[in-house]
Amino acid sequence: MQSVSLEKIVLGHLADPTAGAGKGAPDFGREKESPGKTCIRIPYLRGCARPPVIGQAGLVATYRQVFGRPEFRALFASMVVSVAGDQFARVALSLLVFDRTRSAGWTAGVYALTYVPSIFAGPLLSGLADRWPRRRVMVAADLLRAGLVTVMAIPALPLPAVAALLVVVQAAGAPGNAARAATAAAVLPGEEFLLGKGVLDTVVQLAQVAGFATGGTLVAFLGPGQALVADGVTFVVSAAVVRFGIRVRPAPGVVGDGTRLGRWWADLRAGTVLVVRTPRLRSLVGLACVAGFYVTVEGLAAPYAESIGGSAQAVGVLLAASPAGTVLGMLIVSRLPSPMRMRLLGPLAVAASVPLVVCAIQPGLAVTAVLWGLSGMASAYHLPASAAFTLAVPDHRRAQAYGLAATALTTSQGAGIALAGLAATAAGPSTVLAVAGVLGVLTAIAAGAAWNRARRAAEPG
Repeated sequence: MQSVSLEKIVLGHLADPTAGAGKGAPDFGREKESPGKTCIRIPYLRGCARPPVIGQAGLVATYRQVFGRPEFRALFASMVVSVAGDQFARVALSLLVFDRTRSAGWTAGVYALTYVPSIFAGPLLSGLADRWPRRRVMVAADLLRAGLVTVMAIPALPLPAVAALLVVVQAAGAPGNAARAATAAAVLPGEEFLLGKGVLDTVVQLAQVAGFATGGTLVAFLGPGQALVADGVTFVVSAAVVRFGIRVRPAPGVVGDGTRLGRWWADLRAGTVLVVRTPRLRSLVGLACVAGFYVTVEGLAAPYAESIGGSAQAVGVLLAASPAGTVLGMLIVSRLPSPMRMRLLGPLAVAASVPLVVCAIQPGLAVTAVLWGLSGMASAYHLPASAAFTLAVPDHRRAQAYGLAATALTTSQGAGIALAGLAATAAGPSTVLAVAGVLGVLTAIAAGAAWNRARRAAEPG
């Protein structure tokens, strides 16, 4: 069967409001709303767009098709190499700082810097992948990080300089990651994109686990400085894979009427307004931010394990339960019929928080691990939600919107863990987890209702 690019169906009028209009067609910017149809007017974009539902055409994709595309294989290999290298670097950096300072505070503070830049770099820098050819952005980001990480390995480099370089290294990843996500949407049409994104999301988690598991051995063998150099090499390898495995595509920064994107600040504002004022996109971001409630299990795993009489091994079991459930959940959700996936986004977001409520009675280790695993399975709704968000954004705004959504998700998770940690000092971990579960359920109900309204408005008829 001939492959049909659902992306063209999804983005046809978003990316080009005049697409399919014959000679003498009315000006799309002044189009009247037809009876019985919902028309969403998007600021800074000409025309009126009806965001469709992913997979509503009923297309079926397989993993064979996804991996049969050479460009996806290149994206896959690039991500595996760079993510694993990042985990080596985190272990090496922690040991490097601790060896020099013997201070747990310095070590934790520098490690925390690996996450902080994403809060500002996401919205501020992701849009570069809309203004420049995305392959060039990915290669440049990887090479820049390779050079900076290598400089960090210099033994005599002062720690403040190491911390400053670390911030730049992490910030440089924002446009590269946005370019990779947008390129994946261009490489994989329709349902293939959902499967491909699931594969990439899964490999990120597995590469993180493998990187942490083997990072200590690697650092012990090479030393912290040489391990950072090894991380620089992984970035070079990633850049080479992208350079020779992804074909050249022009910069997508052209609006449907042929006008190029404006100044950087105007583009940032336009991308933000697009997400905030489009009910479909706004509700998907809201569903994503529900993660800020059920991610609290990661921050409270150790004190909760202690409260139920668990050992250090129990902490490992609890920490592994949620990501293991997420991987299984993504495998299941990705095979569901597309309309069902879209209808289940709200219920799954609610289900991701419900197991935390049971923590109030402090069940045993085995029951808690099962509960947290179920929470992880339900959290797999992020896969179709993220795919729907990406494909519902016009290509010339896709990287900017991705950066904004990723920042919202990261901020909600970081804030959730931090606030839960503070609250647990006074109320106890089991109580805090239960409260987080209740608040997560209420937030998910509201976000799910908003999503259902937007989804029904976008459906044909």
